[in-house]
Amino acid sequence: MRITAFSDVSLRALMFLATLPEGELATSRVIAEAVATPYSHVSKAVMRLRELGLVESLRGRTGGVRISPAGRTATVGWLLRQLDTRTDVADCETLHGDCPLSGGCGLRRALRRAREAFYAELDGIVIAGLPHIGFATPSLFAWVHSPERRPDQG
Repeated sequence: MRITAFSDVSLRALMFLATLPEGELATSRVIAEAVATPYSHVSKAVMRLRELGLVESLRGRTGGVRISPAGRTATVGWLLRQLDTRTDVADCETLHGDCPLSGGCGLRRALRRAREAFYAELDGIVIAGLPHIGFATPSLFAWVHSPERRPDQG
């Protein structure tokens, strides 16, 4: 199984927000830099995460987003289900329309069961628990991108 690029960005953004101290805000630009993803992709992901109640946003000059209590308990499986808008795993169509085998084919049903088994396996994994030692925490990110740090400083 593969997750969509949008799901990947959403997961990485939420993981990054989970590394911030309680209540700290980050802008979409900061998140984009931290997860090495274009700002436009991250801002769309953050908007969807806000709709799902996983992040809270504050507007204004000192605004940003932070992970919500629901975001701290959300599981990977649950989030992927919310973000996956595909009705079928396989495209059962040809250039001339529907596949001629679709009436008697059990592939779509088997693939839907396989996708649900994939998500079910991820239901026990809390997103906020995924960042671990070595993950690009905000302090490590700030050090790596510090203007005082010269490239030869390793």
